[in-house]
Amino acid sequence: MPTFAKITPCLWFDRQAEEAATFYTSIFPDSRILSVSRYGEAGREVHGMPAGTVMTVSYELAGHGFTALNGGPIFKFNEAISLQVHCEDQAEIDYYWEHLTAGADEKAQQCGWLKDRFGVSWQVTSPAMTALLNDPDRAGAARAMNAMLRMKKIDLDAMRRAARGE
Repeated sequence: MPTFAKITPCLWFDRQAEEAATFYTSIFPDSRILSVSRYGEAGREVHGMPAGTVMTVSYELAGHGFTALNGGPIFKFNEAISLQVHCEDQAEIDYYWEHLTAGADEKAQQCGWLKDRFGVSWQVTSPAMTALLNDPDRAGAARAMNAMLRMKKIDLDAMRRAARGE
């Protein structure tokens, strides 16, 4: 039995928990599905799921534990919560952006935010972006912010040029 963290995010899906966990673990290194539990006959009058249907999937993304729950269509994801992916460079930003938006209808939002094909919101960011926005040169930081506000996917070089006033 795996050891679980004190706090584990649980993502509520209609019936795509296993598909989502498989999708996410294919994108992030150091990721794996830990276990799959299924609904039985007990409680069917409450959950309404046929026996044998996937109930939960426990999985790890980049070494962090998650649970995916097939809870039915009652709740939908929205931007009030998102998962942040901290990228070292533009190549990593491009990789996660491309993979997380694969198959999504509405791919990009703004400032590095996206929705995947399951409706989960992600922020593909970088410590380099944060450094530009927090630069002691407040005028440069403001120019970097203005550039970022026009972006969907983060472009670190464009933010750096803006910060320099180019």
